Amino acid sequence: MPKTGERERVIVVGGGPAGLMAAGQAAALGIETVLLEKMERPGRKLAITGKGRCNLTNVAPLEDFLVHFGPNGRFLRQAFHRFFTPDLLAFLATLGIETVTERGGRVFPSGENAREVVEALVRWATTQGVTIQTHTPVARLAAEEQHIVGVETRDGRVLSARAIIVATGGASYPGTGSTGDGYRLAEALGHTIVPIRPALVPLETAGDIAPRLQGLSLRNVTVHLLVNGRKQGEQFGEMLFTHFGVSGPIILTMSKQAVDALRRKEHVALSIDLKPALDMKKLDARLLRDIETHRKRHVRNWLKGLLPLKLIPLCLELTDIHPHKEAHQITAAERKRLCAWLKDFRLEVSGHRPLVEAIVTAGGVDTRQVDPRTMASRRITGLYFAGEVLDVDADTGGYNLQAAFSTGWLAGRAAAQTLLR
Repeated sequence: MPKTGERERVIVVGGGPAGLMAAGQAAALGIETVLLEKMERPGRKLAITGKGRCNLTNVAPLEDFLVHFGPNGRFLRQAFHRFFTPDLLAFLATLGIETVTERGGRVFPSGENAREVVEALVRWATTQGVTIQTHTPVARLAAEEQHIVGVETRDGRVLSARAIIVATGGASYPGTGSTGDGYRLAEALGHTIVPIRPALVPLETAGDIAPRLQGLSLRNVTVHLLVNGRKQGEQFGEMLFTHFGVSGPIILTMSKQAVDALRRKEHVALSIDLKPALDMKKLDARLLRDIETHRKRHVRNWLKGLLPLKLIPLCLELTDIHPHKEAHQITAAERKRLCAWLKDFRLEVSGHRPLVEAIVTAGGVDTRQVDPRTMASRRITGLYFAGEVLDVDADTGGYNLQAAFSTGWLAGRAAAQTLLR
């Protein structure tokens, strides 16, 4: 690229939630701002989040909020102190987006339509003065003497700028434009990329148990993640059996730990406690009461009060109890096996679904090379990062979108204020 000179302009690469927020904030401070989006319109991935309902954020207090990001959550503390859930909700209200809070503190637009959120953000950014250029993939970023000077688009155009914000998202759901471009752009300028892998992704299990139970949803169960026989995680809530394995909120929450363990070639299993409200002693006492109450009832019918119908044949098979045996004929040994299985129903994890099916991407730009107070690169002056391109990811529940909005807000304002100074 020839020497481009300098121009007081911010270029934002990527038109997702982080990019739209960053561009709008920069433009609102009076800086010329251009948003480059590779797809035909901005916000395509945002439009499908929360199964189209758009889980915007979560009302959990800051300290609890950060816990959901794991060790890297501390990187976001500065961004969340500057722009957090109450600020986002107030901002959305000015755009005409009213919200509702549901179970688990999850916040959704009251219209339950993610596209309305996308349209409101695009209108707002445009009103602030952002120029949005679609069908404009970026080939590379240009820097001279460790200072950003512009970008080169894939069609050969050169756009000069003294500040560039990379908000290209991760590498999941590539059909929405998230194909990992930001990692390549950052690495070319000397940034370290923590290996990317799927997070919030369904897990594959060995054998035929999951296919036999396909479509079965278990609620109010506790699942333990076991790595080499040792408990590494525990979640209470809902899970789902699929033709390949298991999914659902509590499985997705523990999936990154499972993915990392599988990458290390460790043995991974799930232990499902189907009766977490009862310890072994209380569960055994309940079984004895039920047996006494339904003495003449066949075991397969008696278990209908204890288990989902679809799970009963598998239960009897794995505990080696004859389905036509009457309840009062169950031996102490059989009752012990049943009790143990109800508290420890095991599934061996054989793999995970591919990155393209993950809700978010783990890994990305190493946060040690980014200033958490501004989202500015510590290596290249004028380069900023926002959103999923960073090595920051969280559980389901609105946490990841809040991180995108907060880092976008901070990056946009920091980039503009630097140019104004």
